[in-house]
Amino acid sequence: MDSLPKLQEEIVACRKCPRLVAWREQVAHEKRRAYQDQEYWGRPVPGFGDPQARVLVVGLAPGAHGSNRTGRQFTGDASGDFLYPALHRAGFAGSPQSVSRFDDLTLADMYITASGRCAPPGNKPAPEELNNCQPYLEREIALLKPKVIVALGRIAFERVLRIYSQTRAGFAFFHGAVHALNDNTWLVCSYHPSQQNTLTGKLTVEMFDAVWQTVRGLLKETQ
Repeated sequence: MDSLPKLQEEIVACRKCPRLVAWREQVAHEKRRAYQDQEYWGRPVPGFGDPQARVLVVGLAPGAHGSNRTGRQFTGDASGDFLYPALHRAGFAGSPQSVSRFDDLTLADMYITASGRCAPPGNKPAPEELNNCQPYLEREIALLKPKVIVALGRIAFERVLRIYSQTRAGFAFFHGAVHALNDNTWLVCSYHPSQQNTLTGKLTVEMFDAVWQTVRGLLKETQ
């Protein structure tokens, strides 16, 4: 019988994509100077959060010196430094900081995962690499049966649509968009909280907070 712990173990052991295996392990060996004294995770990063979650957050892929170092989604880089304070303000995270997979951070009613599980060169996973990862996301969705899925970025948005067999023709990606995937599940879109978006003002704190308030509202509707 499938379960989240079993799935997490399978994800961590995955070696399906030779390019990603080589890159994630090279980065973990060479390290960034600021983290020379730390042991890098250097493996696929599993999902993290509440096993009873009604909200599933889907990102892009681990950062080379973020999640690939810490072993937890959105932990150890600027994207997480923007994400977790927002989740804390919205009541989904027990702390505004995510420093290490060994800290005491917990998520309430939320599970965080990604379209790709390994750090890709240039932060750009290839389509075939995302295809290799897609069954993991499908299984997470099947196990959690989320009421709301939040896609952080266009790639996550497109992956979710593929899983739900929806065409992009009727589902536009823009920040704050809300789509009904079926009678039981909503899809909420947000720009990814990368520095490319947050430092340029494309994604502001107020814009991001509004996304999580939308999620709260949808949860109330589906009770």
